[in-house]
Amino acid sequence: MPDVDLRALEVLLVEDSDEDAELTLRALKKRRLANLVHRVHDGEEALEFLFGSGRYADRGTSPPRVVLLDLKLPKVGGIEVLKAIRSDERTARTPVVVLTSSAEDRDLNDCYRLGVNSYIVKPVEFDAFFQAVEQLGLYWAVLNRTVP
Repeated sequence: MPDVDLRALEVLLVEDSDEDAELTLRALKKRRLANLVHRVHDGEEALEFLFGSGRYADRGTSPPRVVLLDLKLPKVGGIEVLKAIRSDERTARTPVVVLTSSAEDRDLNDCYRLGVNSYIVKPVEFDAFFQAVEQLGLYWAVLNRTVP
């Protein structure tokens, strides 16, 4: 890819479960997107990554192409991360896809009220989970057009 800033294609995976993160990365790897994924383990680390603070102070604040966000996170929950993303000019238009095990109506309503772009309940079955992530990765990281 000549003259392409790889940060413009970066995917941020916010997932505390090593098992779910591994499945997600395997599915994205099948679509040749895994090398562009940065995984963080909790909401606090996600905010540091997004806003170039703490352990990511040298990263800058260029937003990722898409954020794959779990809701049930340690330290700072996914809803709070979504609020922070939407309330900051630098990240307000960054696509956020909630990828969670929560099928609760309250979580779904809260996320859409806060401006999430998509809400996906993680399928329990391995093949269905793999296929869902593969499709969402292709759409959000490659096919979807974002504001430069």
